[in-house]
Amino acid sequence: MLLVLLLAALLHAPAAPGATGFAAASAARTDTASARLSDDELLERVQRRTFAYFWEFADPASGMARERSNVTREYGHEVAATGGTGFGVMATTVAVERGWVTRAQAVDRLLRLTAFLAKADRFHGAFPHWMNGATGRVIPFDRLDDGGDVVETAYLFEGLLTARQYFDRAEPGETELRRRIDTLWHGVEWDAFVRPGRNTLWWTWSPRHGFADGGEVSGWNEALVTYVLAAGSPDHAIDTLTYHHGWARDGAIRNGNDFAGITLPLGPPEGGPLFFEHYSFMGIDPRGLTDRYADYWLQALNHTLINREHCVSDPAGFAGYGENAWGLTASDDPGGYRAHSPTEDDGVLAPTAALSAFPYAPEFAMQALRHFHDDLGGTLFGPYGFADAFDPGTGWVAPSCIAIDEGPIIVMIENYRTGLPWRLFMSCPEVQAGLRKLGFSSPWLR
Repeated sequence: MLLVLLLAALLHAPAAPGATGFAAASAARTDTASARLSDDELLERVQRRTFAYFWEFADPASGMARERSNVTREYGHEVAATGGTGFGVMATTVAVERGWVTRAQAVDRLLRLTAFLAKADRFHGAFPHWMNGATGRVIPFDRLDDGGDVVETAYLFEGLLTARQYFDRAEPGETELRRRIDTLWHGVEWDAFVRPGRNTLWWTWSPRHGFADGGEVSGWNEALVTYVLAAGSPDHAIDTLTYHHGWARDGAIRNGNDFAGITLPLGPPEGGPLFFEHYSFMGIDPRGLTDRYADYWLQALNHTLINREHCVSDPAGFAGYGENAWGLTASDDPGGYRAHSPTEDDGVLAPTAALSAFPYAPEFAMQALRHFHDDLGGTLFGPYGFADAFDPGTGWVAPSCIAIDEGPIIVMIENYRTGLPWRLFMSCPEVQAGLRKLGFSSPWLR
């Protein structure tokens, strides 16, 4: 949850005068098909177009994913996103599998990326939330966040471990890529992010500021994969108490209430932003995944249905909401950046919210995709996929694509279509070890 709070406080301000944003790029390259595509053709189109964000728009020096496509008053294209890069790495395996880039091209790109990461700033082996995409030096995310970010690091390794499993051939480039990923992976001191005396992972640690107050990685939110990787670390593993006390809050993570007649197993009232069910589950397969606290498929499905039902019933009367226009999550907003949810709704929808829900509610996600692409594509669909967010009542469209929102669209649609990212990540011995250690059951553990 700290990610949302920090982002909201920090500020993705509106673009500065003269900055190139989504609208200008979209106008330059809008080619929504006049003939209706089949569902499968449309999914392919959206995935491939969105992948351009990570392939064509990546930092040319390092291959890191840039934080966002537009320039703001606070920063420009020099800012690279650690978590967004991990999502882009996962998307690269999809791109190879679907023939958008060759295997050799992908290996070359990932070798460049891992060479860069080996020299970039790290703190107890963890990478910062933001870094300069050309130099690897930390760019502070806020005043106290100028060190390692264990959650963003987990997202990075969600991608890198997926790539390690995919590029499994004995040829020299792939062998070297796996070696580099393993070296980076073994260097993360997950246990160093357990704040002494607190029995919970801490989101960030800074050599200048230490552990910032209020930085607990405590559920339910987007960070489950952090605990799984930390528990499965071969060198610096956390213990089970850290999970049960820190993450699950000794059982207080449970919800169990009904919203719109739908029971929500975990989390805040009405579920919170939908990215809670996307970031960790790009790699972790929730199908059949259970522990003492929840059935995680049911959690993901019911949170999605509650979010959609809120938009369909539209209690605040926002124009443009409905069965084909839904999806509340953290995204850009006319006022900056906001964690939208049923309890924090100001009329702004984010395409990533509905489209990343394809594995859970494909019929409803397809309704939204058809509307976003077929009806609104001229203003929403640009060279890097969909704009980050829009207000259907006012006509406002975000001047941005954001890495951490674009990546889940590609990967979660692929999980719906083939399950490839789930198969790769869940095949990692370290992931399986972490899940077992924390008391999970899954078909992947049999």
